[in-house]
This record gives sequence, C-alpha cells and structure tokens, in this order.
Amino acid sequence: MAVLLSIGDFSRMTYLSVKALRHYHDLGLLVPAEVDPGTGYRLYEPGQAGTAQAIRRFRDLGMPLDEVGAVLAAPDVTARNELIAAHLRRVERQLERTQAAVSSLRLLLERQPQPIEVECRSVPAVPVLAIRDRISMDDSEQWWAEAFDRLHAAVGEHRAGPDGCLYHEEFFAEDIGDVLAYVPVLGNPAGRGAVEAVLLPAADLAVTLHRGPFGELDQTYSALGTYVAQREIGADGPIRETYLITTGDESRHRTEVCWPVASLTD
Repeated sequence: MAVLLSIGDFSRMTYLSVKALRHYHDLGLLVPAEVDPGTGYRLYEPGQAGTAQAIRRFRDLGMPLDEVGAVLAAPDVTARNELIAAHLRRVERQLERTQAAVSSLRLLLERQPQPIEVECRSVPAVPVLAIRDRISMDDSEQWWAEAFDRLHAAVGEHRAGPDGCLYHEEFFAEDIGDVLAYVPVLGNPAGRGAVEAVLLPAADLAVTLHRGPFGELDQTYSALGTYVAQREIGADGPIRETYLITTGDESRHRTEVCWPVASLTD
C-alpha cells in the first residue's frame, strides 16, 4: 500500500505552508496524489517532496509561478534547463542593477556635488529614423534596448550622428508617457513597420555632459534643472538625451542631457 501524507505532514516535510500547497494545487503546479472525495482532504506521496522543494527554490529565486509551471511541464531536460538558465540570467541582471544602485548610493553619500558646465545651444531640425511609443519608466530600459536594436538594423549606412531620445514631460510627471528613440540620417531612408522617417524639430537647449552610468543620470538632471531654474530660462518641450558613448564599461558612458530653454535668438 502506498504511503500517503496529510497536507500538514507534507507541509512540514517541504517547508511549504498549507496555504501555499493549496494554492499550488489550484494552479496545477503540485497536484496531490489523492483527494478524499468525502472530506476534500489532500493527500501526498513522499516522492512528491522533490517537486515541492524545487518549487520552493524557484520561488526563492523570484521565478513567477507561470514560469515555474513551464519548467515543471518541460518536455525534456534540455527544454527545462533552457527555461531555468533564462531565469538565472534575469536574476543576474537584477543583481548587477542592485550592485550598481548600491555603489551609486555610496558615491552619492560620500561625494560632494560637482559643478557642471552648461552650453546653451540652438540645434536645427534634422531628419531621423525613429521609433515612438508610450511607455512607463519601469519598462523604459528594455524598450530602449529593443528600440535601438531595431533602429540600428534599419539605418544601415545612412547614419549621420549619435543615437538620441526625446522624453516628454508626462513621462517624468506620470511615470508613463511618450518617448521617441531616434538615429540622425543622411538622405531620405524610408521607414518600415515601427521605424518611421521623422523630421526632429529645431530646439533651443541647455546642454551638459553626463559622465558615467545611466543609473546616475538623475544627478545630472538635477544639476541641469537647477541651472535652468535659477536663470528662469526654462521652456516647454521634451528633454533630449544624446548618447555619445554607450559601449564598454559603463563608467565610460558619455551622454548629453539637453533641457529645453527660451529662444536664444530673441
């Protein structure tokens, strides 16, 4: 006769709460060996402990339950390992972001604010290939990377300058808003799909250079915003970022932050 365990005993064996076990049953992740038709009591076999322990470890790594289900339902070891490896890569990226945030916070606490150099610049209208979307701040990093991958594939030999982005005020104020990623181009290359040919409008801008990771851009924004506010020269319009260097060590990144200002020709 097979040994069957009550949900309470199985909970103690696996370090999973009774509530969690019931939830995993409802989701089909860990179905009891038997359910008593009269009482509804769930009964488990000892051999199911391995699955329960695997689920607990996946959850400790932050794997969403739908992905846990996909891993458990994988048709073979190769497919299962690919799913696990993909999640581990996401965990590693999150760890890198956490470590970068810790380092940035330490520098913020220890380092005195440095004065910035600002150039007021009138820039002409310029043709670009662009991708525009309405995105949230939380999704902006992934959207940014995917947008520029598509733009770089489309621009070919027509590039006429560094990548850039326009961030409209709503993006900052509401945590969601319109963003335009673009690459300046020569000639008149045609857009395709989400990539469109756009004439980037002329603008008067206060420009400063940010040195270092994107995660520290807020400090440069703060300094530049203070500069503009103190001189009462701010104007409506999107903030521009121009990515002069974005490869290699993030400490070598160079980004121009461009704040809209009142007309420089008046």
